[in-house]
Amino acid sequence: MRTRALTVLLILLSLSGLVHGKDLTGEEIMERVDRNQFIGSARFELEMVIVDRGREIRKRMISYMENDGTETYALTEFTNPRDRGTKYLLLDDELWMFFPDAEDLVRISGHMLEQNMMGSDFSYQDALESEKLTSLYTFEKTGKDTFNGRSVFVIEAHASPDARPAYYRRIFLVDSKRFVILKDEMYARGGRLLKEMVTLRVEEVQEDRWMPMEMVMEDKLKADSQTRMKIIEIDLDYKIPEGTFSLRSLQR
Repeated sequence: MRTRALTVLLILLSLSGLVHGKDLTGEEIMERVDRNQFIGSARFELEMVIVDRGREIRKRMISYMENDGTETYALTEFTNPRDRGTKYLLLDDELWMFFPDAEDLVRISGHMLEQNMMGSDFSYQDALESEKLTSLYTFEKTGKDTFNGRSVFVIEAHASPDARPAYYRRIFLVDSKRFVILKDEMYARGGRLLKEMVTLRVEEVQEDRWMPMEMVMEDKLKADSQTRMKIIEIDLDYKIPEGTFSLRSLQR
């Protein structure tokens, strides 16, 4: 009877991942991260706090996103008084910006994509990269560690030969229970650390689906600068009105 009870316990632990979790490959771990973080359709309300040499700038925005797994569309409109009406429109691999004061529509491309967005530590390339991580990188699990009191997998990622992500190499610290990235180090091809992002708050947005809700990004090439991004509200069941993702809607 004791042997049978032990066998049942081992089966239950195996199904929950507590026994075989340590045997997950880097690819399997990041597939679980993608399942958590990949968004098909949603509406967000966000706050961005830019800290530059001790000076704090707050920006608010509403964002809509739609992704069918191959193409991504997103519209972001700033609502804080200073930037009210400024909009970004992502049409898969095209990024457009609308300035209401000048009624000017600008396509952001080429070297402009490497520039910081709205004075933050996030580049335009960061905004464009909305594909699943497993379609951009190959992964190797290099160990386990502890970060901010959580057990994490250490995952090293390199750009896939047929992909052109914003960063050639990344090191992820992935929560081993919730499969959320708690720290992301972004490197250039030559090995220089370019940026570092740390997740400050994680929430269960649906049953057994965890997402980062507050994070801080540091551009390592800028001195005394960091940007905190906070999701105030998220609706993963939001029905986006037809025509939202168009150049016409950008200029309304």
